[in-house]
Amino acid sequence: MLELGHSQGQIDAISIRKRPAEIEDRAIPGHWEGDLLAGSKNTHIATLVERHSRFVILVKVPSKDTATVVDALSRQVRKLPASLRRSLTGIED
Repeated sequence: MLELGHSQGQIDAISIRKRPAEIEDRAIPGHWEGDLLAGSKNTHIATLVERHSRFVILVKVPSKDTATVVDALSRQVRKLPASLRRSLTGIED
């Protein structure tokens, strides 16, 4: 799990095991799930899905390396109101 918006321009990693129950029951907006999709010709899209509303954000990223993906997601997340930047859980293979 990643905490969003608590540091300037950073995403702070926290163990998914410490994820609060409010994330599991989708009761409070601002908790996101992220994934990275690989397409043809080395193209990549990062996805963000807000767990409460199921709102989706798609972000085209030039490569799949961690720094590039985190930078692209951080830029998108900063556009959201602070109340919608609670956490991001990445989906693992």
